[in-house]
Amino acid sequence: MSNSSFQHHQTAHCESGVISNLLGHYGLQISEPMAFGIGAGIFFGHLPFVKVNGVPGTTYRIWPGAIFQRVCKRLGIKMEIERFSSPEKGMEALDKIIGEGVPVGLLSSVYYLPYFPPSYRFHFNAHNLVVYGKEDGQYLVSDPVMETLTTIDPESLVQARFAKGFPAPKGKMYYPVDVPTSVSFKLPIKAGIEQACHYMLKIPVPLFGVKGIRYLAKKVANYAEKPGDRKATLYLGNIIRMQEEIGTGGAGFRFLYSAFLQEAAEYLNKPELSKLATEFTATGDLWRNFAFSAGRVCKSRSADAVSYKELSEMLQQCAASEEVFFRKLAQVKL
Repeated sequence: MSNSSFQHHQTAHCESGVISNLLGHYGLQISEPMAFGIGAGIFFGHLPFVKVNGVPGTTYRIWPGAIFQRVCKRLGIKMEIERFSSPEKGMEALDKIIGEGVPVGLLSSVYYLPYFPPSYRFHFNAHNLVVYGKEDGQYLVSDPVMETLTTIDPESLVQARFAKGFPAPKGKMYYPVDVPTSVSFKLPIKAGIEQACHYMLKIPVPLFGVKGIRYLAKKVANYAEKPGDRKATLYLGNIIRMQEEIGTGGAGFRFLYSAFLQEAAEYLNKPELSKLATEFTATGDLWRNFAFSAGRVCKSRSADAVSYKELSEMLQQCAASEEVFFRKLAQVKL
């Protein structure tokens, strides 16, 4: 019971990767960067009140599921989405749909996916993957962050789909029921860019967008006093982990968005987008440098570790770079 025609492509990020792989199966070719850009996936938020594994949450992309919803809406795709009150109902529904030869997108917890190396398995409950069939009691998996197709046993898949914690996946599964084979990306690209600029520059709450990066920078400057050195390394560790989460993260999302702008420049014949794409990769480099320095602080390599004040200044630099970029992007006439 498998869909041998399912094409697996490794991608940088799970949600935009699943979109690209799933829609490609139905003949709608959309690259991962294009899906990420149309879905306005680029974002920043620091949420001191939302604890992830006991430490404040930091996100470098829009909340899970939003990219998918926006891409479907903007491209006119109808998607069936289901959640379940029990694992039994969830697995029964999955078996029924893949039995009909339909690949299914699933929300899961990284912690319970045995094909991930142990160092990558932490309690992150918003990982997307595709199950496209079942053979010899094993589910056939296309996980976009993996190089090749893989499999998972039913017990692990139940644990991953019905993991506890925030956000609880509740067995969420989704699959297209109506996919147009040809669409114009022009208006969706425009809508995606406008929304990303709005979210990064104009949300009045100081926890989000460029303001959110500056808010985090001020917090980090005082980490030695509050929450204190021991907890500060946990806090910093989480900022880096969410930044570099399974190969993508904060810097990776910046490079992914740059790739989207390169594609958009060609599609819309707007060379200024290509120039901005190059500028934004430099912002990605700033984030990478921050992660590298913060990682040294976490490992207490005191001889060459930077101070919390210096880390704070690096974040202020990231904020300034992002503000300049998004203001320029908002001014491009699309």
